[in-house]
Parts: sequence; C-alpha cells; structure tokens
Amino acid sequence: MELTEPEIDEEIADLAFGIFTIYFGKAMEETKRPLFLLLSNESELLKACQETFARFCEEYPPLAGAIHSSIGGCDEICCHYQMGEGILPSETHKMHWIIQDAPGIHPDSVNEEEAGKWLIFLPQDQADAVWSQIRDATWEGTLGISAKVSTIKENPQSRDERLVIYVYTRDWKDVDEVMRVRERLKSFGITDRIGYKRNIETFAGEYSSAGKRVTYYNA
Repeated sequence: MELTEPEIDEEIADLAFGIFTIYFGKAMEETKRPLFLLLSNESELLKACQETFARFCEEYPPLAGAIHSSIGGCDEICCHYQMGEGILPSETHKMHWIIQDAPGIHPDSVNEEEAGKWLIFLPQDQADAVWSQIRDATWEGTLGISAKVSTIKENPQSRDERLVIYVYTRDWKDVDEVMRVRERLKSFGITDRIGYKRNIETFAGEYSSAGKRVTYYNA
C-alpha cells in the first residue's frame, strides 16, 4: 500500500526527530550529562536543546525544517522528551529504537564483527522499568558497551507485540565479560534464560525460527 503525502511528511518528520534526538544525546554525553538526566531540570534541558538545535539547524537545515513544521521549536521538543518520547519505550511513537552507549564508546563499536548482544524480550508494560535500569548501568559503565530498546512505534519487522532490549559486549570470545554482563542483568530481574547472539550470525542474516536457534550462548 502506497503512503499518502501527509503520511510521507509524517514519516520524514519522525525520522528527523529521531536523528536530532541521537544528535542531541551525543552532544550531551560529551558534557557528561546524558539527555535522560536532563529531564529533572526543565530550564537546563531547554537551554541545552536550544544550543544544540541551533547547531543542528546549521548542519541539517532540511531535517530541522521538518521538525519545525511538525513539532515546533525547542519548547515543544522538550515537552515531547518530558512526556517520555525518545526516553521510554512505551512512550516513544516517533523512533523505532532508543540507544544508550557506554561512556567513551564509539557508536560503530556495536557493528564490529567480534561484538554480540544479549537479547531480552519483554511485555510492553515491563519494558520501561527494565530499560531504565539497563540504560543507567550502561551509562555508568557497569554493563556492556551499548544497549538499545525497541519502542511502541509500529514496525513491520516486529514478530510480535513484545519489545526487545539488546545489551552489547565488545567481544563474544571474552566469555568472562559476556557472563559478567549476564549476571548483572539478573540483578535487574532478568532471571529467565536468555540468548546471546554474535554479530557473525546477524551479518549472515541468520534469525531464529521453528526448530532453529541462532544464539551462541544461553544463560
């Protein structure tokens, strides 16, 4: 089914908002104050958003224009963040994923062939609480190199109504580190058996199906 022009405009605006949220988040992480921690101080959040959005407008004018047209300025953007957009999976309607990297980790590290991830599938009503713990631990540097969570934004690639959290480690061969992260996840209430998938399988396009398991570790 083809999208109508308003639907295309909305998709472009959502994409622009998602790109700005990542841009904003990275800028704040460089100041050691990630976006999710700014939510407790509205004036600080607004000031940071204004400064960052001004740079974004200079670097990506078409994307900034799409945000202005669909959402508004920084007051409206910050209102979306305060309501959980781009912060909590159950409140995020404009982005398919929310991402949190550990301090000092390059975003491309999760795409290295040696990397891999623990897969945590959760009902939608449990995802916010678990994600918040994983996000905070990732930022504190006590979990893996990065984590991301799917959101309630409709995604044709989703297999069911559950949300999924990925928790990445740098090297699947480092069993001690992989299992240290698994033990840390247990402290967040993730005690059921979960699987760890290597990027090798992901890059090869291998996915689980009936009778086929592609996870390398299970614990």
